[in-house]
Amino acid sequence: MPHQERRRATDRSAEDVSPAGTLAGIRAALPSLAPSERRVAQAVLADPAQASELSISALGRRADTSVATVMRFCRAIGMANYPQLRLALAAAAAREDARGGDRPAPGTDISATDTLDEIVRKIVYNEMHALEDTAAGLDTEVLGRAVDAVAGARRIDIFGVGASAFVGQDLHQKLHRIGRTAFVWTDRHAALTATALLGPGDVALAISHSGETEDTVEPLQVAAERGATTIALTNASRSALAVSADLVLATCARETPFRSGATASRIAQLALIDCLFVGVAQRSFDATTAALEKTYGAVQHRRRPQPQRRSSGD
Repeated sequence: MPHQERRRATDRSAEDVSPAGTLAGIRAALPSLAPSERRVAQAVLADPAQASELSISALGRRADTSVATVMRFCRAIGMANYPQLRLALAAAAAREDARGGDRPAPGTDISATDTLDEIVRKIVYNEMHALEDTAAGLDTEVLGRAVDAVAGARRIDIFGVGASAFVGQDLHQKLHRIGRTAFVWTDRHAALTATALLGPGDVALAISHSGETEDTVEPLQVAAERGATTIALTNASRSALAVSADLVLATCARETPFRSGATASRIAQLALIDCLFVGVAQRSFDATTAALEKTYGAVQHRRRPQPQRRSSGD
């Protein structure tokens, strides 16, 4: 697929972006922004409601930058002008307010002084809204094309390292249970070796929250050169991984300082994996049901027998 066509598969105009997608899009763009533009993004994300009420010069002062930089930031995130950004931020802020009053206070990062109750509340909040935002921002047309590609593939190779490797292993196990020829590669050398056997009719799917992990980006790029259909699952829709892919499945997850633990991002990735898998499974419903029953039965005898209940007269 030509590079321009790949980007059309994932790029949408600002008019098509939902309120949830506005803030998610800004977060996704952060790594690719210039330092001065990143300060604008951080000022906007810190308080979208207040930012929506600021003039362009006031926002520039808040971000310690110029009006011209604010305009460049608008264009970088797909907004035609500053008034459009203000309207989008106001809608996003209203959506956040409508979610209810029981959420944690602004700034849901876990601190050193949080109680265990507060930690539970913040983790559940972050993961719940990662799922909501991912669903709201998901391009179902792109998801449908990914389902088509996987359902019709000769083989599916999945790449991921670190926490993303666990998500890849989950997809591999699901596909294997319904009889699909799938492999998961968590080592860069093994992944590159696998790509040598790929070609048209095959699918390569790479998973990376940042989209910049070289161990994942390189195998996907090589798979594309071999003619395989490439799919990226990432939180960064402008990342190297996304740019290298034919199709991009984008998560919208906000991580806490414990990012290395991959909390909300992992939940969002697993949700998209489930959507992809169920879409594929549905294409051959009867065969899938039979395969799941067979694979379930293969390990059923490994379950411990339930203890016999004593009757009330014993």
